Amino acid sequence: MSKQSTAETVSHIELGTRELRLSTGLIAKQAGGAVLVQYGDTVVLGTANMSKPLYDDGDFLPLLVDYEEKFYAAGKIKGSRFIKREGRPSEDATLTARLIDRSLRPLFPEAMINDIQVVLTVLSYDGENDPDIPAVIAASAALTISDVPWAGPVAAVRVGRINGKFIINPQLEEKENSDLDLLVVGTKDRLVMIEGSADEIEEEILLDALDEAQQALGIITPAILELQQKVGKDKREPNLQVLAADNVKRVQELIEQSFAKALEAAQGKQAFTDAEQAALASVQEQLTDEEKTKISDQEIKHAIHEFRGEKARQRAFTSDTREGGRKLNEVRPIETQVGLLPRTHGSGLFQRGETQVLTLTTLGGPADVQWLDTMEVETKKRYIHHYNFPAFSVGENKPNRGPGRREIGHGALAERALVPVLPSKEDWPYTMLVVSEVLESNGSSSMASVCGSTLSLMDAGVPIKKPVAGISMGLFIDGQGDYKILTDIAGIEDDQGDMDLKVAGTNDGITALQMDIKVESISRDILSDALAQAKTARLFILAAMAETIATPNKELSPHAPRIETVRVDVEKIGDLIGPKGKHINEIIEQTGVDIDIEDDGLVSITSNDEQGMAQALEWVHNMTREIKAGEKFEGRVTRLMDFGAFVELTPGTDGLVHISQFRDERVDKINDVVKVGDVIPVIVTEIDDMGRINLSHKAAIGGRAGKKTPVQKNENAAKLSSSEPFKGPRPPK
Repeated sequence: MSKQSTAETVSHIELGTRELRLSTGLIAKQAGGAVLVQYGDTVVLGTANMSKPLYDDGDFLPLLVDYEEKFYAAGKIKGSRFIKREGRPSEDATLTARLIDRSLRPLFPEAMINDIQVVLTVLSYDGENDPDIPAVIAASAALTISDVPWAGPVAAVRVGRINGKFIINPQLEEKENSDLDLLVVGTKDRLVMIEGSADEIEEEILLDALDEAQQALGIITPAILELQQKVGKDKREPNLQVLAADNVKRVQELIEQSFAKALEAAQGKQAFTDAEQAALASVQEQLTDEEKTKISDQEIKHAIHEFRGEKARQRAFTSDTREGGRKLNEVRPIETQVGLLPRTHGSGLFQRGETQVLTLTTLGGPADVQWLDTMEVETKKRYIHHYNFPAFSVGENKPNRGPGRREIGHGALAERALVPVLPSKEDWPYTMLVVSEVLESNGSSSMASVCGSTLSLMDAGVPIKKPVAGISMGLFIDGQGDYKILTDIAGIEDDQGDMDLKVAGTNDGITALQMDIKVESISRDILSDALAQAKTARLFILAAMAETIATPNKELSPHAPRIETVRVDVEKIGDLIGPKGKHINEIIEQTGVDIDIEDDGLVSITSNDEQGMAQALEWVHNMTREIKAGEKFEGRVTRLMDFGAFVELTPGTDGLVHISQFRDERVDKINDVVKVGDVIPVIVTEIDDMGRINLSHKAAIGGRAGKKTPVQKNENAAKLSSSEPFKGPRPPK
């Protein structure tokens, strides 16, 4: 970066093995707050602005977080041939924006309704340092030095683990070798947001990783505060939701007896909804005409919902139970099914309480992979998880406009949970598309989609290493130092609770984790108890799933494609493909298969036709194998010379039958014994030092023969032997 400008204020620290540099005052000076964060050669600009509320009677915080990855940051031009202007964010960029939103939102004043926008723009990307960490820090720093009221700063770090050793902010190559990818937002003494995946990490190791993260967080936040002390603006007064305390109190007085009794008796989501509707009608009926002019319907609904939440909290502390009488550590009833649909390759239905998810698995060949072309990567993705949440799942009407941030986020979480148990591409070359359709929702449909996906994958015959299940945990804090952990949260516990902790994993450890909170922070003790309780629930769910299907099916659906793989010598790839794809296209056209060739020599053949598959396998084998002396072929004559005939043994490979090797008696003219296009049996007599193949026809038909050697066998393709000549399909001439 260029030298510091006199208009620039800088704060910097050493973090990991690199410098983290924060600066402000050079660019974007009209923003409410603007900070450049540089880590390595990755640079992110964060800006924060606040304006008046969108609506005077607003009842939520309209926070908008935009995260923009520009191709120029990595020195790339957008890949589309026709469109070069960058459009909507990639899914990865959307997930980063959502992550930042979840990190910032809990720290705004309660009931604040101002319009707030935070924009993160990646200006430079070095290919080593992921921009999501600088982006969270830039957002926090921009808000901290701005006039926006906010209870920060917080910071973010990523924790990896290689050979049992924790690494702060591992670079790209280190991340590939890490069995942990944990992003933590908070300070040295509080945790605000956690997002991560792991290769079956134990709970205690995860807690140790969080301790490691907080030490690093404690280094970053003072650097942000240093900027604030130098250039920070005075904070403005927020606009708050207009709810008169006296009005709320009056409403709750009117419903205290009847509504409390209805809540005690209610069972199921609809019963609680009906109870709230009845309470609303009761209040409207009891209010005097004068009170109706002072107390809005919005205030009535808010008071009723707050009353219900407070009753749920009280019940948890006084009787260790919750709405419906369920114990705090109790998982709702579970029902599972597989193989529901006749034509899908795999299907799994998972129901937990009033949350129901149907997950469908579709298997495809290597050519069906998803291509990713973003600022950060150009790669292929063979496991794709989509999550859909239609409005009817919660009894509402809403047009379908494609997945939003929530749907993309839940799908990505379920995907991360299952990736550690997927078979390797070498063992299982299929592309896997898994779609989770939420059909009913009342608490943690994302974790239900993890369970449904496990069922569906096993039903499809995908040889996953272990089943995976997920559970969502909640929290009530009483403000006096006491707390209650809730297993399998639903309804009001999610809406009015203090934490949403999603944990997915196998019998042996955690594979994915996500934590959001609605209080300023939680302690390690709370998180430790929540993880332990989540493990008990996870094992319970895995046992329930195993009663339906414990291991992957041995057979694929008859409607799923079949894939066979052959590994060929890398030097033979060109021969297999042929000039301008001639050879490979001939195989595809003649046999009806799909063929995918990797740079390392792995050839995958996909087909639903058994005969076509066998022909293609034999064809590929014979085009790429090494021909040995003593092997017998039936080859087509391709050229005639005065001294003999060239015979095609395999597509693209010819050998010479000298004129003396056609008959025991003398042959004067080659045309007397053979013509171009004839198919004749031959035996390989010699491969000379220059790789030229010499053949004998008379040895193949019982005349004098060259010395034969044992036939070389290839276990990955069709077998050839001296007594079974090659008769596979050949390219048309």
